[in-house]
Amino acid sequence: MQAKVVVVGSLNMDLVARAPRLPRAGETLAGESFATVPGGKGANQAVAVARLGASVAMIGNVGDDAYGQQLRQALLDEGIDCQGVAVCTGVSSGLALIVVDASSQNSIVIIPGGNGQLLPESVQAFDALLKRAEVIICQLEVPLATVAYTLARGRALGKTVILNPAPCTGPLPQDWYAAIDYLIPNESEAQALTGVAVSDLASAEVAAEQLRSLGVQNVIVTLGAQGALFASAQGVRHFPAPVVQPLDTTAAGDTFVGGFAAALARGVEEGEAIAFGQRAAALSVTRAGAQPSIPYLFEVQP
Repeated sequence: MQAKVVVVGSLNMDLVARAPRLPRAGETLAGESFATVPGGKGANQAVAVARLGASVAMIGNVGDDAYGQQLRQALLDEGIDCQGVAVCTGVSSGLALIVVDASSQNSIVIIPGGNGQLLPESVQAFDALLKRAEVIICQLEVPLATVAYTLARGRALGKTVILNPAPCTGPLPQDWYAAIDYLIPNESEAQALTGVAVSDLASAEVAAEQLRSLGVQNVIVTLGAQGALFASAQGVRHFPAPVVQPLDTTAAGDTFVGGFAAALARGVEEGEAIAFGQRAAALSVTRAGAQPSIPYLFEVQP
């Protein structure tokens, strides 16, 4: 089946510890539980697309270790096209060391491993996948040169290009913006991109309009319990968040991005696609883990 969505990005094994609170610098803190869970922003988003109603292919790297085998198999089990997932010899797979506290907030350290070897030529080798896709998704857990190549190639092919700028430490290169159809940052990422302290709808609107002035067609700032702010040429619109009791916010943003992309690939209007992504993300935060928390289409449809 032709993949309607292609995700170019990271695959990580998440090593997740739960504790009453996040440890302070230099502190040893007794934890409550531990789990090893397939993750990585790219892989999470690919799983979300697959579960939420669209065919998807993944382009990324794993290491030649047991984690790499598990990560690739997890995607295959979801029906994801993995011809573009390569095994890098002599390096570990990507790892994410995650601590989740009692209020469901998390602290994460990323070890790139094979993700750091995903080069532009790695994507170029699977250009046929990009050509056949309708939507292309990127994040920032792989080399920036690879992201730049994928965005430019997606624009040249006339595809719908989505960038989730995570993790983000500062502004994007100026020439990226015009290649992006939908830029989807959260509050902290929007602040890193613009310098605007984003804490509410008003500040999110300032940041979003600043990003649009740089050439992005559409900006969706995800605001957790405050919902999402969508800025486009037609104006600004607020989408309130569904009310849930959160357990673990890991992969909530990835679920939103994947759900939104899957809905677009199915031909859903962008406003309804945003609301669909929100419903999926709201369900995900009521469950533990990254990929295990991502819901299926039948759970999200109204």
